[in-house]
Amino acid sequence: MRIREGRACPSPFSFVFERSFFFRVHFLYTRKELVHVLGRKMDEDSDYPPPFTALESKYGKGDVIAKEDLISETLENLKQIKIGKPPRHCVSSAQLVAASELDLDTGIVSIMSPSNGNSAFIPIFRSGSCSEIGPKPFMEDEHICIDDLFDHLSETAHFPSPGAFYGVFDGHGGIDAALFVRENILRFIVEDSQFPICVKKAIKSAFLRADHAFANAKSLDSSSGTTALTALIFRRTLLIANAGDCRAVLGKRGRAIELSKDHKPNCISERLRIEKLGGVVFDGFLNGQLSVARALGDWHMKGSRGSPLIAEPELQETLLTEEDEFLILGCDGLWDVMSSQCAVTITRKELMLHNDPERCSRELVREALKRNTCDNLTVVVVCFSPDPPPRLEIPKSKYKRSISAEGLNMLQEAMVLDSNV
Repeated sequence: MRIREGRACPSPFSFVFERSFFFRVHFLYTRKELVHVLGRKMDEDSDYPPPFTALESKYGKGDVIAKEDLISETLENLKQIKIGKPPRHCVSSAQLVAASELDLDTGIVSIMSPSNGNSAFIPIFRSGSCSEIGPKPFMEDEHICIDDLFDHLSETAHFPSPGAFYGVFDGHGGIDAALFVRENILRFIVEDSQFPICVKKAIKSAFLRADHAFANAKSLDSSSGTTALTALIFRRTLLIANAGDCRAVLGKRGRAIELSKDHKPNCISERLRIEKLGGVVFDGFLNGQLSVARALGDWHMKGSRGSPLIAEPELQETLLTEEDEFLILGCDGLWDVMSSQCAVTITRKELMLHNDPERCSRELVREALKRNTCDNLTVVVVCFSPDPPPRLEIPKSKYKRSISAEGLNMLQEAMVLDSNV
Protein backbone atom coordinates (compact mmCIF):
# COMPACT_ATOMS: atom_id res chain seq x y z
CA MET A 1 0.00 0.00 0.00
CA ARG A 2 1.16 3.52 -0.80
CA ILE A 3 -0.17 6.55 1.03
CA ARG A 4 0.77 10.12 0.30
CA GLU A 5 0.38 11.88 3.59
CA GLY A 6 0.88 14.98 5.70
CA ARG A 7 0.40 15.91 9.31
CA ALA A 8 -2.59 18.18 8.65
CA CYS A 9 -5.67 17.14 6.68
CA PRO A 10 -4.53 18.31 3.23
CA SER A 11 -6.04 18.70 -0.21
CA PRO A 12 -9.01 16.58 -1.43
CA PHE A 13 -6.85 13.86 -2.96
CA SER A 14 -4.47 13.45 -0.06
CA PHE A 15 -4.49 9.67 -0.18
CA VAL A 16 -3.43 7.54 -3.11
CA PHE A 17 -4.23 3.86 -2.86
CA GLU A 18 -3.35 0.81 -4.83
CA ARG A 19 -6.58 -0.91 -5.73
CA SER A 20 -5.13 -4.35 -5.04
CA PHE A 21 -4.85 -3.40 -1.39
CA PHE A 22 -8.63 -3.17 -1.10
CA PHE A 23 -9.11 -6.43 -2.97
CA ARG A 24 -6.98 -8.12 -0.31
CA VAL A 25 -8.45 -6.68 2.86
CA HIS A 26 -12.03 -5.48 2.43
CA PHE A 27 -13.43 -8.95 2.99
CA LEU A 28 -12.06 -8.83 6.55
CA TYR A 29 -12.75 -5.22 7.46
CA THR A 30 -15.68 -2.83 7.51
CA ARG A 31 -15.19 0.67 6.22
CA LYS A 32 -14.82 1.99 9.74
CA GLU A 33 -12.06 -0.48 10.55
CA LEU A 34 -10.20 0.34 7.33
CA VAL A 35 -10.34 4.02 8.14
CA HIS A 36 -8.83 3.36 11.56
CA VAL A 37 -6.06 1.14 10.21
CA LEU A 38 -5.22 3.51 7.37
CA GLY A 39 -5.24 6.41 9.78
CA ARG A 40 -2.71 4.58 11.90
CA LYS A 41 -0.59 3.83 8.84
CA MET A 42 -0.53 7.57 8.11
CA ASP A 43 1.67 8.08 11.19
CA GLU A 44 4.12 5.27 10.54
CA ASP A 45 6.36 7.28 8.27
CA SER A 46 6.00 10.50 10.29
CA ASP A 47 7.98 11.54 13.33
CA TYR A 48 5.29 10.24 15.65
CA PRO A 49 5.82 6.87 17.32
CA PRO A 50 3.41 4.12 16.26
CA PRO A 51 1.01 2.62 18.81
CA PHE A 52 1.82 -0.64 20.53
CA THR A 53 0.16 -3.70 19.08
CA ALA A 54 -0.23 -7.31 20.12
CA LEU A 55 -0.84 -10.48 18.21
CA GLU A 56 -3.78 -12.75 18.96
CA SER A 57 -3.53 -16.48 18.47
CA LYS A 58 -6.15 -18.87 17.13
CA TYR A 59 -6.79 -20.10 20.64
CA GLY A 60 -9.63 -17.66 21.37
CA LYS A 61 -10.25 -14.14 22.60
CA GLY A 62 -8.02 -12.94 25.38
CA ASP A 63 -5.69 -10.12 26.19
CA VAL A 64 -4.82 -8.88 22.73
CA ILE A 65 -6.47 -7.23 19.73
CA ALA A 66 -6.18 -9.08 16.43
CA LYS A 67 -7.99 -7.28 13.65
CA GLU A 68 -5.74 -4.27 13.30
CA ASP A 69 -2.63 -6.38 13.73
CA LEU A 70 -3.33 -8.62 10.73
CA ILE A 71 -2.97 -5.55 8.51
CA SER A 72 -0.10 -4.15 10.59
CA GLU A 73 1.66 -7.50 10.49
CA THR A 74 1.30 -7.75 6.70
CA LEU A 75 2.66 -4.24 6.24
CA GLU A 76 5.57 -4.95 8.59
CA ASN A 77 6.43 -8.18 6.78
CA LEU A 78 6.45 -6.36 3.44
CA LYS A 79 8.67 -3.69 4.97
CA GLN A 80 11.12 -6.33 6.25
CA ILE A 81 11.28 -7.92 2.81
CA LYS A 82 12.25 -4.57 1.32
CA ILE A 83 14.84 -3.93 4.00
CA GLY A 84 16.25 -7.45 3.73
CA LYS A 85 16.07 -8.21 7.45
CA PRO A 86 17.76 -11.57 8.15
CA PRO A 87 15.97 -14.37 10.02
CA ARG A 88 17.00 -15.74 13.40
CA HIS A 89 20.21 -17.77 13.44
CA CYS A 90 19.83 -21.39 12.42
CA VAL A 91 16.15 -21.12 11.45
CA SER A 92 15.13 -24.31 9.69
CA SER A 93 13.06 -24.39 6.54
CA ALA A 94 10.29 -26.07 8.51
CA GLN A 95 10.17 -23.10 10.85
CA LEU A 96 9.90 -20.69 7.96
CA VAL A 97 7.06 -22.68 6.41
CA ALA A 98 5.23 -22.83 9.71
CA ALA A 99 5.75 -19.12 10.21
CA SER A 100 4.08 -18.38 6.91
CA GLU A 101 1.09 -20.60 7.67
CA LEU A 102 0.07 -19.44 11.14
CA ASP A 103 -0.33 -15.97 12.57
CA LEU A 104 1.16 -17.10 15.87
CA ASP A 105 4.58 -17.37 14.28
CA THR A 106 4.84 -13.87 12.92
CA GLY A 107 5.67 -10.64 14.64
CA ILE A 108 6.86 -9.87 18.12
CA VAL A 109 4.34 -8.80 20.72
CA SER A 110 4.84 -5.26 21.94
CA ILE A 111 3.29 -4.47 25.29
CA MET A 112 3.16 -1.98 28.11
CA SER A 113 5.59 -2.84 30.89
CA PRO A 114 3.82 -2.57 34.27
CA SER A 115 6.95 -3.29 36.28
CA ASN A 116 10.39 -1.81 36.62
CA GLY A 117 11.93 -5.06 37.92
CA ASN A 118 11.55 -4.48 41.65
CA SER A 119 14.38 -6.21 43.49
CA ALA A 120 11.83 -7.43 46.09
CA PHE A 121 10.42 -9.90 43.57
CA ILE A 122 10.96 -13.53 44.58
CA PRO A 123 9.79 -16.16 42.07
CA ILE A 124 7.67 -19.14 43.08
CA PHE A 125 8.44 -22.17 40.94
CA ARG A 126 5.88 -24.60 39.54
CA SER A 127 6.34 -26.69 36.44
CA GLY A 128 4.77 -29.18 34.07
CA SER A 129 6.17 -31.40 31.34
CA CYS A 130 5.12 -33.57 28.45
CA SER A 131 6.98 -36.12 26.30
CA GLU A 132 5.77 -37.94 23.21
CA ILE A 133 7.52 -40.40 20.94
CA GLY A 134 6.18 -38.69 17.83
CA PRO A 135 6.74 -40.41 14.47
CA LYS A 136 10.06 -42.00 15.46
CA PRO A 137 10.23 -45.73 16.32
CA PHE A 138 12.04 -45.17 19.65
CA MET A 139 11.80 -42.61 22.45
CA GLU A 140 15.27 -41.22 23.20
CA ASP A 141 14.38 -38.03 25.13
CA GLU A 142 14.71 -37.53 28.88
CA HIS A 143 13.90 -34.62 31.16
CA ILE A 144 13.98 -33.57 34.81
CA CYS A 145 11.86 -31.15 36.87
CA ILE A 146 12.75 -30.16 40.44
CA ASP A 147 10.67 -27.25 41.75
CA ASP A 148 12.21 -27.28 45.25
CA LEU A 149 15.94 -27.86 45.00
CA PHE A 150 16.57 -27.26 48.71
CA ASP A 151 14.17 -30.04 49.68
CA HIS A 152 15.52 -32.36 46.96
CA LEU A 153 19.14 -31.95 48.16
CA SER A 154 18.53 -31.18 51.82
CA GLU A 155 21.55 -33.12 53.07
CA THR A 156 24.03 -31.39 50.78
CA ALA A 157 22.29 -28.05 50.27
CA HIS A 158 24.62 -25.06 50.50
CA PHE A 159 22.87 -22.47 48.39
CA PRO A 160 20.19 -19.77 48.70
CA SER A 161 16.52 -20.71 48.77
CA PRO A 162 14.28 -20.89 46.83
CA GLY A 163 16.00 -22.90 44.14
CA ALA A 164 14.95 -25.10 41.23
CA PHE A 165 16.48 -27.25 38.52
CA TYR A 166 15.15 -28.34 35.13
CA GLY A 167 16.64 -30.13 32.16
CA VAL A 168 15.84 -31.54 28.72
CA PHE A 169 18.09 -34.19 27.15
CA ASP A 170 17.60 -35.17 23.51
CA GLY A 171 19.29 -38.50 22.91
CA HIS A 172 20.45 -40.08 19.67
CA GLY A 173 21.93 -43.45 18.82
CA GLY A 174 20.18 -44.98 21.82
CA ILE A 175 18.81 -43.87 25.20
CA ASP A 176 21.92 -44.58 27.33
CA ALA A 177 23.55 -41.16 27.13
CA ALA A 178 20.38 -39.16 27.77
CA LEU A 179 19.41 -41.36 30.73
CA PHE A 180 22.91 -41.21 32.25
CA VAL A 181 23.13 -37.42 32.01
CA ARG A 182 19.63 -36.96 33.40
CA GLU A 183 20.46 -39.07 36.46
CA ASN A 184 23.88 -37.55 37.18
CA ILE A 185 24.20 -33.97 35.91
CA LEU A 186 22.76 -32.29 39.02
CA ARG A 187 24.97 -34.35 41.31
CA PHE A 188 28.05 -33.37 39.32
CA ILE A 189 27.08 -29.69 39.65
CA VAL A 190 26.52 -29.59 43.43
CA GLU A 191 29.55 -31.79 44.15
CA ASP A 192 31.90 -29.60 42.14
CA SER A 193 34.52 -27.74 44.19
CA GLN A 194 33.47 -24.43 42.63
CA PHE A 195 29.86 -24.78 43.81
CA PRO A 196 28.21 -22.59 45.04
CA ILE A 197 30.98 -19.95 44.99
CA CYS A 198 31.25 -19.90 41.19
CA VAL A 199 28.18 -21.66 39.82
CA LYS A 200 29.04 -21.02 36.16
CA LYS A 201 32.37 -22.82 36.44
CA ALA A 202 30.68 -25.63 38.37
CA ILE A 203 28.12 -26.14 35.61
CA LYS A 204 30.70 -26.18 32.82
CA SER A 205 32.84 -28.60 34.79
CA ALA A 206 29.81 -30.82 35.49
CA PHE A 207 28.98 -31.14 31.78
CA LEU A 208 32.54 -32.25 31.00
CA ARG A 209 32.68 -34.62 33.98
CA ALA A 210 29.38 -36.19 32.96
CA ASP A 211 30.70 -36.66 29.43
CA HIS A 212 33.84 -38.46 30.60
CA ALA A 213 32.01 -40.44 33.28
CA PHE A 214 29.65 -41.76 30.62
CA ALA A 215 32.61 -42.85 28.49
CA ASN A 216 33.96 -44.81 31.46
CA ALA A 217 30.65 -46.51 32.24
CA LYS A 218 31.39 -49.97 30.85
CA SER A 219 27.80 -51.18 30.99
CA LEU A 220 26.54 -48.37 28.74
CA ASP A 221 26.85 -47.81 25.02
CA SER A 222 29.33 -44.94 24.78
CA SER A 223 28.53 -44.44 21.10
CA SER A 224 25.10 -43.08 21.98
CA GLY A 225 24.90 -39.35 22.58
CA THR A 226 22.66 -36.61 23.87
CA THR A 227 22.22 -32.87 23.80
CA ALA A 228 21.73 -31.20 27.17
CA LEU A 229 19.83 -28.09 28.21
CA THR A 230 19.59 -27.22 31.91
CA ALA A 231 18.09 -24.36 33.91
CA LEU A 232 19.42 -23.75 37.42
CA ILE A 233 17.60 -21.08 39.45
CA PHE A 234 18.61 -19.52 42.78
CA ARG A 235 16.13 -16.90 43.98
CA ARG A 236 16.03 -14.47 41.02
CA THR A 237 19.13 -15.72 39.19
CA LEU A 238 18.45 -18.00 36.23
CA LEU A 239 21.39 -19.86 34.68
CA ILE A 240 20.81 -21.59 31.34
CA ALA A 241 23.44 -24.09 30.13
CA ASN A 242 23.11 -25.56 26.64
CA ALA A 243 25.09 -28.03 24.58
CA GLY A 244 23.19 -28.97 21.43
CA ASP A 245 20.01 -27.87 19.69
CA CYS A 246 17.47 -27.82 22.52
CA ARG A 247 16.26 -24.32 23.29
CA ALA A 248 15.25 -22.22 26.31
CA VAL A 249 12.76 -19.39 25.77
CA LEU A 250 11.63 -16.88 28.39
CA GLY A 251 8.10 -15.50 28.25
CA LYS A 252 8.34 -11.83 29.21
CA ARG A 253 4.85 -10.26 29.24
CA GLY A 254 4.03 -11.95 25.94
CA ARG A 255 7.42 -11.46 24.27
CA ALA A 256 9.72 -14.37 23.46
CA ILE A 257 13.28 -13.97 24.77
CA GLU A 258 15.64 -16.73 23.62
CA LEU A 259 18.15 -17.69 26.30
CA SER A 260 20.12 -20.27 24.33
CA LYS A 261 21.63 -20.72 20.89
CA ASP A 262 21.01 -23.77 18.72
CA HIS A 263 24.35 -25.50 18.17
CA LYS A 264 23.85 -26.59 14.58
CA PRO A 265 26.96 -27.44 12.51
CA ASN A 266 26.01 -24.92 9.81
CA CYS A 267 25.85 -21.98 12.24
CA ILE A 268 28.71 -19.63 11.40
CA SER A 269 30.39 -19.67 14.83
CA GLU A 270 30.11 -23.46 15.14
CA ARG A 271 31.29 -24.07 11.58
CA LEU A 272 34.38 -21.93 12.15
CA ARG A 273 35.17 -23.79 15.38
CA ILE A 274 34.64 -27.18 13.70
CA GLU A 275 36.84 -26.36 10.72
CA LYS A 276 39.55 -24.93 12.98
CA LEU A 277 39.71 -28.30 14.76
CA GLY A 278 39.98 -30.23 11.50
CA GLY A 279 36.33 -31.22 11.13
CA VAL A 280 34.03 -30.64 8.18
CA VAL A 281 30.38 -29.75 7.79
CA PHE A 282 28.73 -31.73 5.02
CA ASP A 283 25.09 -31.08 4.13
CA GLY A 284 24.47 -29.65 7.62
CA PHE A 285 26.07 -32.60 9.44
CA LEU A 286 29.25 -32.61 11.50
CA ASN A 287 31.72 -34.82 9.65
CA GLY A 288 28.72 -35.97 7.64
CA GLN A 289 27.37 -37.91 10.67
CA LEU A 290 25.80 -35.72 13.35
CA SER A 291 23.23 -32.92 13.06
CA VAL A 292 24.49 -31.09 16.18
CA ALA A 293 27.84 -29.45 16.87
CA ARG A 294 27.87 -30.08 20.64
CA ALA A 295 26.78 -33.18 22.54
CA LEU A 296 27.64 -35.43 25.46
CA GLY A 297 28.58 -39.00 24.58
CA ASP A 298 29.20 -39.99 20.93
CA TRP A 299 32.63 -41.24 21.93
CA HIS A 300 33.08 -42.99 18.60
CA MET A 301 33.53 -39.44 17.24
CA LYS A 302 35.68 -38.15 20.13
CA GLY A 303 38.44 -40.73 20.08
CA SER A 304 41.20 -38.27 19.25
CA ARG A 305 42.20 -35.19 21.17
CA GLY A 306 40.80 -31.93 19.91
CA SER A 307 37.62 -33.43 18.44
CA PRO A 308 35.31 -30.87 16.81
CA LEU A 309 32.40 -32.42 18.73
CA ILE A 310 32.49 -30.95 22.24
CA ALA A 311 30.39 -31.23 25.39
CA GLU A 312 31.19 -27.76 26.73
CA PRO A 313 27.96 -25.78 27.25
CA GLU A 314 27.25 -22.14 26.53
CA LEU A 315 25.83 -20.30 29.54
CA GLN A 316 23.36 -17.45 29.79
CA GLU A 317 22.61 -15.70 33.10
CA THR A 318 19.35 -13.77 33.58
CA LEU A 319 18.01 -11.84 36.56
CA LEU A 320 14.28 -12.54 36.79
CA THR A 321 11.79 -9.71 37.31
CA GLU A 322 8.03 -9.50 37.70
CA GLU A 323 7.73 -9.26 33.92
CA ASP A 324 9.24 -12.74 33.47
CA GLU A 325 6.22 -15.03 33.55
CA PHE A 326 7.43 -18.47 32.46
CA LEU A 327 10.25 -20.46 30.86
CA ILE A 328 9.93 -23.01 28.07
CA LEU A 329 12.53 -25.75 27.62
CA GLY A 330 12.08 -27.86 24.52
CA CYS A 331 13.96 -30.27 22.30
CA ASP A 332 14.41 -29.61 18.61
CA GLY A 333 11.30 -31.63 17.78
CA LEU A 334 9.33 -28.60 18.96
CA TRP A 335 11.48 -25.84 17.47
CA ASP A 336 11.75 -27.49 14.05
CA VAL A 337 8.08 -26.68 13.46
CA MET A 338 7.38 -23.76 15.78
CA SER A 339 8.96 -20.37 16.38
CA SER A 340 9.87 -19.16 19.85
CA GLN A 341 7.25 -16.41 19.69
CA CYS A 342 4.56 -18.89 18.69
CA ALA A 343 5.36 -21.11 21.68
CA VAL A 344 5.22 -18.16 24.08
CA THR A 345 1.91 -16.96 22.62
CA ILE A 346 0.33 -20.41 22.99
CA THR A 347 1.68 -20.89 26.51
CA ARG A 348 0.52 -17.50 27.74
CA LYS A 349 -2.94 -17.98 26.28
CA GLU A 350 -3.24 -21.41 27.90
CA LEU A 351 -2.03 -20.13 31.29
CA MET A 352 -4.64 -17.39 31.20
CA LEU A 353 -7.32 -20.03 30.61
CA HIS A 354 -6.38 -22.64 33.23
CA ASN A 355 -3.04 -21.61 34.85
CA ASP A 356 -1.67 -25.16 34.56
CA PRO A 357 1.91 -25.47 33.18
CA GLU A 358 1.51 -29.20 32.52
CA ARG A 359 -1.51 -28.61 30.29
CA CYS A 360 0.52 -25.90 28.55
CA SER A 361 3.32 -28.35 27.78
CA ARG A 362 0.78 -30.86 26.44
CA GLU A 363 -0.73 -28.19 24.20
CA LEU A 364 2.69 -27.32 22.77
CA VAL A 365 3.38 -30.99 22.05
CA ARG A 366 -0.04 -31.42 20.49
CA GLU A 367 0.49 -28.38 18.26
CA ALA A 368 3.92 -29.64 17.14
CA LEU A 369 2.40 -33.02 16.22
CA LYS A 370 -0.27 -31.23 14.18
CA ARG A 371 2.54 -29.53 12.29
CA ASN A 372 4.07 -32.90 11.45
CA THR A 373 7.26 -32.81 13.48
CA CYS A 374 9.69 -35.58 12.56
CA ASP A 375 11.26 -36.12 15.99
CA ASN A 376 10.57 -37.06 19.59
CA LEU A 377 8.96 -34.27 21.57
CA THR A 378 9.80 -33.09 25.08
CA VAL A 379 8.62 -29.79 26.57
CA VAL A 380 8.99 -28.35 30.08
CA VAL A 381 7.07 -25.22 31.13
CA VAL A 382 8.19 -23.43 34.32
CA CYS A 383 6.05 -20.66 35.86
CA PHE A 384 7.50 -18.04 38.18
CA SER A 385 4.26 -16.99 39.89
CA PRO A 386 1.24 -18.79 41.40
CA ASP A 387 -1.06 -16.47 39.47
CA PRO A 388 -1.92 -16.59 35.77
CA PRO A 389 -0.38 -13.94 33.48
CA PRO A 390 -2.20 -10.60 33.61
CA ARG A 391 -4.21 -9.26 30.72
CA LEU A 392 -2.06 -7.14 28.42
CA GLU A 393 -3.05 -3.49 28.16
CA ILE A 394 -2.81 -1.66 24.87
CA PRO A 395 -1.99 1.98 25.66
CA LYS A 396 -4.06 4.63 23.94
CA SER A 397 -2.31 6.63 21.27
CA LYS A 398 -1.40 10.24 22.07
CA TYR A 399 -2.03 11.32 18.50
CA LYS A 400 -5.33 11.62 16.69
CA ARG A 401 -5.88 10.05 13.30
CA SER A 402 -7.96 11.65 10.60
CA ILE A 403 -8.98 11.05 7.01
CA SER A 404 -10.56 13.47 4.57
CA ALA A 405 -14.06 13.13 3.13
CA GLU A 406 -12.52 12.55 -0.27
CA GLY A 407 -10.50 9.71 1.17
CA LEU A 408 -13.69 8.14 2.53
CA ASN A 409 -15.34 8.44 -0.87
CA MET A 410 -12.38 6.72 -2.50
CA LEU A 411 -12.68 3.88 0.01
CA GLN A 412 -16.38 3.48 -0.73
CA GLU A 413 -15.87 3.54 -4.50
CA ALA A 414 -13.05 0.97 -4.33
CA MET A 415 -15.13 -1.38 -2.18
CA VAL A 416 -18.19 -1.04 -4.45
CA LEU A 417 -16.12 -1.69 -7.57
CA ASP A 418 -14.51 -4.68 -5.95
CA SER A 419 -17.88 -6.13 -4.88
CA ASN A 420 -19.09 -5.93 -8.48
CA VAL A 421 -16.13 -7.90 -9.84
